[in-house]
Amino acid sequence: MASEFEVKYRSSPRAMAALKAACGPFETITMETTYYDAADGALSARRWTLRRRLENGKSVCTLKTPGGGLERGEWEAACGDILSAVPALIAAGAPKELEALVSGGVAPTCGARFTRLACRVAYGASEMELALDEGALLGGGREEPLCEVEAELKRGSKEDTLAFGAFLAETYGLTPVFVALESTRDLEINRTAASMLTCRTVVLPAPRDEQLTIGMMQKMRVIVSMRL
Repeated sequence: MASEFEVKYRSSPRAMAALKAACGPFETITMETTYYDAADGALSARRWTLRRRLENGKSVCTLKTPGGGLERGEWEAACGDILSAVPALIAAGAPKELEALVSGGVAPTCGARFTRLACRVAYGASEMELALDEGALLGGGREEPLCEVEAELKRGSKEDTLAFGAFLAETYGLTPVFVALESTRDLEINRTAASMLTCRTVVLPAPRDEQLTIGMMQKMRVIVSMRL
């Protein structure tokens, strides 16, 4: 199975400016992402992520499935239409049941529009891609600022990736905060992921109020975000 292993932080303009000065040279990638779900919510129920992303005008469709800890299954296909990409994703190794799950069609759920600055970083015996994302999250007729830092393992060990994430947290004043949006499904996973980090972390249970969740995140300077 294709897999992805990364640490991802919600960042701040101050931390982003410091990272831009300390790292590079960067490749600039303009991205526009749309996320989809089946009409009956079958993909989100399985915690699968189906998306189409324009990367400097090139269309790439991706399926991601949950794995262990911070690792996920990931398959990509260059295609201009999300449904047309399904056979190519399955041919690349994605679960075959994807075809049946989207047979009734899909609909967009949310999206993002941002600019990514990406560079390769060596840490320990490994190599990671450091990505600085700035733009907007789109959904429900609303826009929210997007400011994130991501380090994805490209070659080497998961341990080096976690150590690099801890280095970023310590050097740039980032405190990982895990928010369980659905306590029955997310809380234990968040605790497991937090235990894998060497820096100080905070694990919060699921707030009962959606507006409280949004307000809490807006008040925080940095939040760890784990996409599944």
